[in-house]
Amino acid sequence: MDFLSSLVQQVVTIMYNFTAMIGIPNYGLAIIIMTIIVKVILYPLTAKQIASTTAMMELQPKMKAVQEKYKNDKVLLNQKMAELYKEQGINPLAGCLPLLVQMPIMIGIFYGIRDFEYVGPNSFLWMQNISLPDPYYILPVLSALTTFIQSKQSMPDTSSPQNKVMLYFMPLFIGYISFTFPAGLVLYWVVMNLMQIAQQALMNKKKVAV
Repeated sequence: MDFLSSLVQQVVTIMYNFTAMIGIPNYGLAIIIMTIIVKVILYPLTAKQIASTTAMMELQPKMKAVQEKYKNDKVLLNQKMAELYKEQGINPLAGCLPLLVQMPIMIGIFYGIRDFEYVGPNSFLWMQNISLPDPYYILPVLSALTTFIQSKQSMPDTSSPQNKVMLYFMPLFIGYISFTFPAGLVLYWVVMNLMQIAQQALMNKKKVAV
């Protein structure tokens, strides 16, 4: 993980040097550019993960019906569930591999930005120092809001208690911890969420068009 976090810090430095080269040296902008590049690179993996999750969500009513019908026979239940997956052309584990590949990268970015040592001025917009928490709490609020929108977007079925808890608890938790994180790290999270929201909306639009 040290290697990944060190690599992230090198990329941030390179992006900062790029912003300096074009006449607007800014670490906040460097983090935004790096986030966009990472999201574009991970687009195929994220698309597969979103497609798999969406397919499983849409299959929930049929799965519940099968589970209810065969709840007293575990062997037959597993058999019918396997037949349902095969019939619908869905692999319930298809969304796991893209997530497993992305997880180390996301953790590396987290530690890389959190522990980044800024050289020179590191102000951005209303913040004088993005190595410290946002003094006006704007980014924590945005992190909670964008996390909620992204969760709502990828979790259309909120009828189950578990989904409701995740839908409301996770954004509040992210917003809460964002109050103590460096603003540069929260900036990364907000930009990543915004791009995730845009990607989900694009995929939904393509699906409707088809």
